Amino acid sequence: MTSEKRRTPAGAAVLRGDITRAIRRALMQELAAVGYGRLSIEAVARRAGVSKTAIYRRWSSKLELVLETVVAAAGSKLPALDTGTLRGDLALLFQVVAHALSHPLASQIIPDLLAEAARNPTIDQTLQQVLRAKQQEIGGRLIARAVERGELPAGTDPDAAVDLIVGPLYWRLAIARTPLTDTYLDTLAGAVAAGLGAGSELPRQREAPVVG
Repeated sequence: MTSEKRRTPAGAAVLRGDITRAIRRALMQELAAVGYGRLSIEAVARRAGVSKTAIYRRWSSKLELVLETVVAAAGSKLPALDTGTLRGDLALLFQVVAHALSHPLASQIIPDLLAEAARNPTIDQTLQQVLRAKQQEIGGRLIARAVERGELPAGTDPDAAVDLIVGPLYWRLAIARTPLTDTYLDTLAGAVAAGLGAGSELPRQREAPVVG
């Protein structure tokens, strides 16, 4: 019995990964340069060095291209945040988020998309879903570990905690546009840890159960 090699059906579109990556890079650069309102498929194609057809094979519209690319970027995994203390976890998280938000592309794209979301329900709904999922991912793991260590009470609300964690960074970078220093981030980590109820840098020991 002979085995036959599978072939791509005649006429089937083969979407090359390098072209897809080039389009996504060009989209982010163009979005940062002109904003969503002035963004065009033609401009993205020119920047990527591809035809408009190459883009339309992958995405049906400008909106789909933007949302798929932004969702993929926002969904990238964070490094493991487990330093042994809540303050240490916060300090590491702040370093990672500050680096991401201070990137020239992110600092231009995020405020523009949030403003566009106020006018476009589809963008608003997608961003809300992505941000909520990321919030639950970050808050769930970080707060759960702090509770297990005895640093935070079991009833700590992870959603409220993440608002307290991320809010100051977004305000400083996206609204006030003030640079972040290592000293500021370290001070912020201590302040947020204390605000969440972890008064000490070291985990508190759980009380031993009373044996009757």
